[in-house]
Amino acid sequence: MKVIAFPRIEQGSGASRRLRTAGHTPGIVYGGSSAPVAISLDHNALYHALKKEAFHSSILDMEIDGKVEKVLLRDFQMHAFKQLVMHADFQRVDSNQKIHVKVPLHFVHADISPAVKLGGGIISHVMTELDISCLPKDLPEFVEVDLSTMELGTSVHLADLKLPAGVTSVHGKDNPTIATASVPAGSKADAVNDAAAAASSEEKK
Repeated sequence: MKVIAFPRIEQGSGASRRLRTAGHTPGIVYGGSSAPVAISLDHNALYHALKKEAFHSSILDMEIDGKVEKVLLRDFQMHAFKQLVMHADFQRVDSNQKIHVKVPLHFVHADISPAVKLGGGIISHVMTELDISCLPKDLPEFVEVDLSTMELGTSVHLADLKLPAGVTSVHGKDNPTIATASVPAGSKADAVNDAAAAASSEEKK
């Protein structure tokens, strides 16, 4: 994805307010062997780009004064109640250095899993993104979580995921839970189970 940015000479809160009034968003590009560069971006283009999932987890081609650099979006700030992007931070990317970034999880095939199709259960997403490390060329836009074999009462853990080649997880916890399959509270299945438990209790008396 390509991003057009402009060098920002004036800095400070007053200059930033003037930029926003003129329809631009102040930002900064940092990292690598070059010094940080203050930039401005077209606000509307940035606002709409931020709505795209890939913009948050892809290597971006940022053009400044005709020169293109590879960058990652690292942070952005929104106005407390207005649809206004206040600031954006980008980090330069070295093709030979591994990057640490969060990528979204895409859950697929829940509708055909035994838990949902046969058991009438629901699948809860415990995590929605994954911390990974990889070279820029190996960065995936997302990691897929296949739920097609989930049974009621089971969980999908990090170790169950098939990560793309060159990608490793950097989660601190060894094997966190990604998703769980359970029976909704108050469902018919719950009622049947409760009745069975009650009957079993009566028989033991």
